Amino acid sequence: MPIPQTSEAVNNSERTRDVEPTVKRVVDTLEEEIVLGFLHPRERLVEDELLSRFQLKRHVVRQVLVELERMGLVERKRNVGALVKAYSVEEVEHLYAVRELLESHGVAMIRLPLPAERLEPLIEVQRQHDAAVAAGDLRRTFRLNVTFHRELFSLSDNPVLVEAIQAHAQRAHSIRASTMVMPQQLERARLEHWQIIEALGSGDRERLMTLCRDHLKPSRDAYIEAYRRRSQGLQDGGATRRA
Repeated sequence: MPIPQTSEAVNNSERTRDVEPTVKRVVDTLEEEIVLGFLHPRERLVEDELLSRFQLKRHVVRQVLVELERMGLVERKRNVGALVKAYSVEEVEHLYAVRELLESHGVAMIRLPLPAERLEPLIEVQRQHDAAVAAGDLRRTFRLNVTFHRELFSLSDNPVLVEAIQAHAQRAHSIRASTMVMPQQLERARLEHWQIIEALGSGDRERLMTLCRDHLKPSRDAYIEAYRRRSQGLQDGGATRRA
């Protein structure tokens, strides 16, 4: 026999349900701003600014920050607050090594050749992605890119693996910001999506796995290059000041 909830527990549960859509809306907005580079690694997310911008109560803002931290997009430090997640070169290399392992295993599990009826939903998502890229709609491009990869890896028929792939891709959002707003990189990604679709349709597993591995490299390499340029600039600036 279930234990009846107290009125306080019921009220807390109802309040949680009431704020969930608001939390999701704000989290989605901030997630987009991180992946599109509007919010930069190590940039502070100040509670009072979020209160004012989104017209929220403080407990809702804190729920937003907890969710962003859970997603791996934000880190919270004592006496500093919430910061957009920043990665060292070693951390980026480790994260992308795991992403490659997961995603390679995901496509290896897809039964090829893929029937046309299973490929069509992926084609339709990519048509929408093409239109968003052509329109310069970065937020929609990002969301459709997420949908494309979810549809792709769902073809493995392993929802636990798909969830793990999505979670690690999400953690890489601040890394991907350097390529998500570059027209040439968006066009490259768009064309690679069609190449992936072609490999699925033809049953060419080796090409499919190569395409998926190579698809990860530009954002990883661009972040590492920018990180090293910044580090070199700081070293050069310090040497100049000492001189």
